[in-house]
Amino acid sequence: MKRKVWASSPVFFTISAVMLVMACASWFWNRTVFYVEISIAAVSVAAVLAATARFHAHVSEAVKSAQTVLSGEQYHRMQKFPLPVVLVGEANDMIWINDAFWNIVCEKRECRGQNIQKFIYPKTVPQILEAGGTDLSVGTHRFTVYGTPAASGSILYFIDNTYYKNLEREHHETRPAIAFAYFDNREELARNFSSSEDTRIASEVEETLIKWAQSMGGFLKKMSSGRFIIFTDERHVRREMEKRFPILDSVRAIHAGDRLTATVSIGFSRGAKSLKEAELWARSALDMALGRGGDQVAVKQANDTYEFFGGLSKGVERRDKVRTRVFAATISDDIKQSDTVLIMGHKYSDLDCMGAAAGMWNAAAKALGRPAYIVVDRGQSLARPLISKLQAAYPEERIFLAPSEALAKVTPKTMLIVVDTHSPDFVESTDLLENVSRVVVIDHHRMMVRHIENALVFYHEPFASSASEMVTELVQYIGDRELGEPEAEALLAGIMLDTKNFVLKTGVRTFEAAAYLRRKDADTVRVKRLFSDSIDAYKAKYKIVSNAQLYGDYAVASAEAEFPDIRISAAQAADELLSIEGVNASFVVYPAGGVVNLSARSLGEVNVQLVMEQLGGGGHLTMAGAQLSGVTVKEAVERLISAIRKTAEKRHSS
Repeated sequence: MKRKVWASSPVFFTISAVMLVMACASWFWNRTVFYVEISIAAVSVAAVLAATARFHAHVSEAVKSAQTVLSGEQYHRMQKFPLPVVLVGEANDMIWINDAFWNIVCEKRECRGQNIQKFIYPKTVPQILEAGGTDLSVGTHRFTVYGTPAASGSILYFIDNTYYKNLEREHHETRPAIAFAYFDNREELARNFSSSEDTRIASEVEETLIKWAQSMGGFLKKMSSGRFIIFTDERHVRREMEKRFPILDSVRAIHAGDRLTATVSIGFSRGAKSLKEAELWARSALDMALGRGGDQVAVKQANDTYEFFGGLSKGVERRDKVRTRVFAATISDDIKQSDTVLIMGHKYSDLDCMGAAAGMWNAAAKALGRPAYIVVDRGQSLARPLISKLQAAYPEERIFLAPSEALAKVTPKTMLIVVDTHSPDFVESTDLLENVSRVVVIDHHRMMVRHIENALVFYHEPFASSASEMVTELVQYIGDRELGEPEAEALLAGIMLDTKNFVLKTGVRTFEAAAYLRRKDADTVRVKRLFSDSIDAYKAKYKIVSNAQLYGDYAVASAEAEFPDIRISAAQAADELLSIEGVNASFVVYPAGGVVNLSARSLGEVNVQLVMEQLGGGGHLTMAGAQLSGVTVKEAVERLISAIRKTAEKRHSS
């Protein structure tokens, strides 16, 4: 039978007493009211006394049953048992406790009659009885609780292992953590400033990093010019993650001249099993931070997961022609050792993807004389005019293969060149990628956690404007004389697409590449015609633009239904939205291919890659995308707006 503990509460005695006082007061006012009130008060007092008596009888019965099971000596020993023990009734009321429970758990306050949930929440008694030990915290104490059924309830045993739990926590929080830090624009400072100014800035950056390492209870060791290793522990890494690594802002506050600020990239390891593993993780994390544009912290944790902090700036360009020449020589050697070269881009290939592929096809087939083919699904390509132009330029040769046709040509000596993507999820054919063991990757998008691994060559330049720009530089060292006019125009079209006609993400080397292609007879008028739209596509683009909504400096537009060439129209609409005053980033949501697609663009003030990564996509600072399955366009827009708000909060707090 369930007993109600609340019936013995002093509150109800107080209420009954108040009712008696009110009844007595009414004697002088109205005798009839007095008799009614005194009767109600008497019934109330009787009910409270009866309920209290029943509860005490229940407690006595439970205690007697416990005394019946145990002898007098045993009962005394249980009362003095060093571990806290409590007898819990059927209604979760604490019927009996021993001295240890009263001293440790109840902290010497009367708690018999109270609900045991006060001490075991969020667990329940049935859960404790089923488990072979349940960890709980009560105040500053940490217990492992065991339970066993009893005749009139349950008996719970509280084993106080606070010392060991604190020891375990201290061991975990003092686990060593290693970080590698890299002074992003060290070389640029040395090149553009006097030696005294360069030394001053380098010293300030190093001093800032040293103080930061010391504030984390660790130390910093300089490895070389601009490279440092930092030792600290898990506790301080977690605290820095909670604060979102303010060291990035501290370094960024160091100015060189009027416009240039110092930036660092840091790779942290967390949760490694050994110092050797921690060092490898930290190196991988630093490579990831640099591959995503620098000026950020990457933390590598267990299960190959990463967390990123910062990365809101445009990053610092770190490219040199010596590196390009080395990659060109390595790729040339690999091509010469291949019997067939297959070149593949990403799904829904665009002008940059096909332009880069055309450049590598020319290097492999024309300059190095190896059978080479571009793998593309023409039905889904966004660069069909360019594909037709290239095939028409070389009618005697077969340049393009469907993915199924390419699979039939794979041999152990086949080489696969992947351009304009480094993600195995985005390539034109995952089957082809899995079946070719010799892979080369050429890409300019910011590094994604999931990328093609074990490649012979991983040529990754997140500061390049486009994959076509990277390939243009490579072909100058592989087959400069063999580059034909059609391939040159394809490469120029790719550069123009990703730079929005030389407006976004252009550097000196972008114009150098364009000038080289112009010398190779690339005609800008013919290239411009590759961007021409039909009247229907033009109308569709502006229909999408017309329903755009502004969220601060973000513009979001959507298309509810799929129509022909919707991918092209959506991408162009995203570009068009950037021309609106006050818009720094644009997003277009549209259905295509059975999923909801998102196309994102920015002028560089907003890193749209960070927004798209929250939705499972990627890209780079000014151009990114994502795909969502199992949702409607409206639901996708809601998720996009949520991701935008999170990114905006981080952006404003940085």
